[in-house]
Amino acid sequence: MAAKDAADAVVERAAEELRKLLLDATARLRPFPPFPGAFFTNAIEAEPHGAAGADRGCVVVCADGELYELRIGVDLEGMALDGFDDPVSLRKEELHKLDLHPRDYVVFAYNALTAVIERLIETGDGEQGTGGGN
Repeated sequence: MAAKDAADAVVERAAEELRKLLLDATARLRPFPPFPGAFFTNAIEAEPHGAAGADRGCVVVCADGELYELRIGVDLEGMALDGFDDPVSLRKEELHKLDLHPRDYVVFAYNALTAVIERLIETGDGEQGTGGGN
């Protein structure tokens, strides 16, 4: 049992360190990019390959450094009331903040951090790094 407790502590520390790195990196990325295909949401996809779950939508990181589930759809109630006059107004983009277990957070946060750093490099602000090795 002691080995599991030690492993849990390591994962929790890793999650906290990744949270700090992600907050720092997202604070440097200005302007924060719009999410592809979204009209109203600025976010970067944080879905790690093979870790996506059918029980949640697309996981993204936003300018505040937090992870969210992005749900994009159509407001069917508005469509019934308003008709099709303005299809953009019927678009629903919802961000739901995720409360992940530290082991899951590590996977998503690492992928988000990598994606944000790639954007920083593209914009020329990636030279300073985020304090980590590798």
